[in-house]
Amino acid sequence: MTDATLLERIGERSAEALAQLYDRFGRPAYSLARRICVDESLAEDVVQEAFLVVWRDPGRFDPARGTVSSWFLTLVHHRAVDAVRREATRRKRTAPPSADGDDWNIPPGPGADQAALGAVVAGKVRDALTELPADQREALALAYFGGYTQREVSSLVGVPLGTVKSRMFAGTQKLRTILGPQVEVEGEER
Repeated sequence: MTDATLLERIGERSAEALAQLYDRFGRPAYSLARRICVDESLAEDVVQEAFLVVWRDPGRFDPARGTVSSWFLTLVHHRAVDAVRREATRRKRTAPPSADGDDWNIPPGPGADQAALGAVVAGKVRDALTELPADQREALALAYFGGYTQREVSSLVGVPLGTVKSRMFAGTQKLRTILGPQVEVEGEER
């Protein structure tokens, strides 16, 4: 069975076709992701995301632009580069370099009172998220907690980019309404 035929069968929701595609491309995809990501766990996540994209939208493949293998490995490459960038950004936020050149001196954190207030606010945000419709909650969680871009959320969820933007906008507006009286937002007067 050709690679293109496998994609057609995946479009018909054949799990067997996806398994065959995985058997063909799982190892080269992991090798590529591992070379880019270095971290094994991150590479595994990248490969899983790539196969998830294929499962959700196998029609993204355009035979006029190349082979299934080149398309899929390009998809893995882009996902791996994005994952490395997200990880680097996360690390920069977690432990910024100090001014004296010692890169891993972690500055003192907030006082116990600020940490306690932060925990209370986080609890209120979690409670407010449960009041959102599932589609809005999913989009916001993937973007803010998962670190995905709106375009990546669109791909993961399988809806158009505009729909993701609308869901996120509506969700944040509703959160603002729910949390407004309870949480003081920095820089805003209530």
